[in-house]
Amino acid sequence: MPIDYPKPPYPGQKQPMPGLTSRMDPRPDHGETSYKGSGRLQGMKAVITGGDSGIGRAVAIAYAREGADILIAYLSEEDDAGEVKALIEGEGRKAVLVAGDLQDPDHCRSVIKRAVEELGGIDILVNNAAHQATFSDIGDISDEEWEMTFKVNIHAMFYLTKAAVPHMKPGSAIVNTASVNSDMPNPILLAYATTKGAIQNFTGGLAQLLAEKGIRVNAVAPGPIWTPLIPSTMPEDAVKNFGKQVPMKRAGQPAELSSSAFP
Repeated sequence: MPIDYPKPPYPGQKQPMPGLTSRMDPRPDHGETSYKGSGRLQGMKAVITGGDSGIGRAVAIAYAREGADILIAYLSEEDDAGEVKALIEGEGRKAVLVAGDLQDPDHCRSVIKRAVEELGGIDILVNNAAHQATFSDIGDISDEEWEMTFKVNIHAMFYLTKAAVPHMKPGSAIVNTASVNSDMPNPILLAYATTKGAIQNFTGGLAQLLAEKGIRVNAVAPGPIWTPLIPSTMPEDAVKNFGKQVPMKRAGQPAELSSSAFP
């Protein structure tokens, strides 16, 4: 039966970046109890960036229940990452956690190296990790903020993909998380929205480039989804009414997206 997810207004809340799942009210649904697997990814090996929370966490749970072993790359949210690891291992699958900053090209390469060494290869790369911050005036966006948003959201995607492709066989897949902001930019998310447009373009070009290798490349473009990124990066009033503008009058839940990230 359909789940009756809560609609705004949500309780007022604010977190420091990058935010924690445990402090969110209401707590997001990642499919912990609702997602049922059927072996669609049996024996496959996946790398998911930003897999400790939000969309990445939901994808990790779904992949594990479909039979995949998974490496989760995350920034520093040890508790969230530990919860996901336990959920993956609870399905009898292997889970590898790698903490670190994807702004660093060398760290991106080390993530892929760990996956090859500890999982035995890579069949699926989910480029999902992202940074955003809100600004009502372009003058408030520092050079450092603009550059960091690009480094996390699009540069890391390039470094990870470049390192992963030599280890991917025909039939492998890359899934990039873009956004509705790719072509309907929210003005207070100028840097973030600009990178999401770049991701959409990167995906289209990369799909053509890798087709001859038998590697498929796709992107998902979510609307407003209830993740720790929201209370940690948006004004409190926007958090209270988050998702109210869409036809269902509520934020989407990560669990509702997990199947869209299947290869």
